[in-house]
Amino acid sequence: MCDDYTKQAEDAALARRGLSRRDFAALGAGAAIAGCAGTATSAAQGGELTEQTVQITTEDGIADAFFVHPAEGAHPGIVMWPDIAGLRDAKRIMARRLAAAGYSVLCVNQYYRGGPPPMESFSEYRTPEGQARIKPLREALTPEAIVRDAKAYVTFLDSSKAVDKARGIGSNGYCMGGPFTVRTAAARPDRVGAAASLHGGGLVTDAPDSPHRLLAKTKAAYLFAIARNDDARSPGDKEALRQAADAAGVKAEIEVYDADHGWCVPDSPSYDPNAADRAWERMLALFSGL
Repeated sequence: MCDDYTKQAEDAALARRGLSRRDFAALGAGAAIAGCAGTATSAAQGGELTEQTVQITTEDGIADAFFVHPAEGAHPGIVMWPDIAGLRDAKRIMARRLAAAGYSVLCVNQYYRGGPPPMESFSEYRTPEGQARIKPLREALTPEAIVRDAKAYVTFLDSSKAVDKARGIGSNGYCMGGPFTVRTAAARPDRVGAAASLHGGGLVTDAPDSPHRLLAKTKAAYLFAIARNDDARSPGDKEALRQAADAAGVKAEIEVYDADHGWCVPDSPSYDPNAADRAWERMLALFSGL
């Protein structure tokens, strides 16, 4: 999960594009995100969006998040968990795209316990300074902390006029945020009806509360979109997820994509627009059932 193993795949992906890490860092949240911005605009359904930074009271403090939704009407709520680099422009653009498809999207700063979002682009995480900055913030995100936060985020969505309380809430997460979607579904099984893990890491572990062991405590349908290099390292995870989903009686689409870890995120070195579009369509199909 965004470790040295995936760093090797990122370096190979950049080499295929004729870029060094220095080159990609210069592009960062500029050119790479500009391409995604065009996609977000084309996805709009003809209406205006409303967006703001919101403050949410949790058991552990005050969390900040980016909340974006269609300007008119009430829509299914989505809790969006960023990847390891946190809430930044790339994630705001991804949230806008989903909102433009008809959802009220809460993209959270999972690191709020340490203050404002720590990074402006994924390339910052790949520096020694960036990884040192993230390490203690990441360690604070225990399973119990994620469950507490998830409950607060669902409560926030249900308090908003922009959220249709007659429909279920969804969750999507990238990289480290992938397993957080399952914990969100387990935290509020009465409200969370769909969860999408995009190149999520840590979905299958030996821990008693491993995300795959929580499926039986949920009522959600799932999309597990797995990176090919994650599958190469842990080929048994997809079977463990399938067995757990079948035993729990929950619907789960489980697929290994022909793309590397990080392929859905536009400021990731492994970004693959074709595979990202396929995952996007499958996520929209999942959320259409809310």
